[in-house]
Amino acid sequence: MNHNPRRRFFFLPFLLIALLATSAAVFWLWNNVLVAVVAVKPVGYWQAMGLLVLARLLFGGFRFGPPGGGPGFGGPPWRQKWQSMSAEEREKFKAEWRRRHGYKGNTD
Repeated sequence: MNHNPRRRFFFLPFLLIALLATSAAVFWLWNNVLVAVVAVKPVGYWQAMGLLVLARLLFGGFRFGPPGGGPGFGGPPWRQKWQSMSAEEREKFKAEWRRRHGYKGNTD
């Protein structure tokens, strides 16, 4: 990994600007859309920022990185391993999984 000190210097101000801009968007949308559509009170800028942080905590956490976890945008790491297996390796894996977990299959 390349830890460029210059890049690190710009990360914090960028993060702060992104938070301020997103809070402004929440503030504007809340006061111009929700107040007209739903019976809610208008909020102030700092309340909008608090709502944004609360929503992030409740619904998204503060994880950074690609959605779905794992390296890159390929999803979980097991998916890449599964896709790189041959058909024989997959069948062997399935048989071992069934043996370990007591899966008997259909008993019609």
